[in-house]
Amino acid sequence: PGLGRRFAERKRCADFECSMLMCRGKAMRDFQGPDCRFVNFKKGEAVYVYYKLIGESTELWAGSVGSDFGYFPKDLLEINHNYSNEELELPTDVSLVLLF
Repeated sequence: PGLGRRFAERKRCADFECSMLMCRGKAMRDFQGPDCRFVNFKKGEAVYVYYKLIGESTELWAGSVGSDFGYFPKDLLEINHNYSNEELELPTDVSLVLLF
């Protein structure tokens, strides 16, 4: 309610821009997302995680498979490498803009 097209109000990232990898895992089974906001993958493919939604949709993470980026259910991923142990909690609707 009140989130519009967002799945959650907050997310966890490795950096303020959510551009650093948090972890990498292997897909435990095939996944075909319900719409273009999701990333599709096949069992055994490497999935790279950039942020984790928290709050309403704690079951969704965002990441990439090859050159495709999108959401996927976290339960379909077996983590095999962590890139960062730090997690920052940020709002999902705020973009960081730097002015020089």
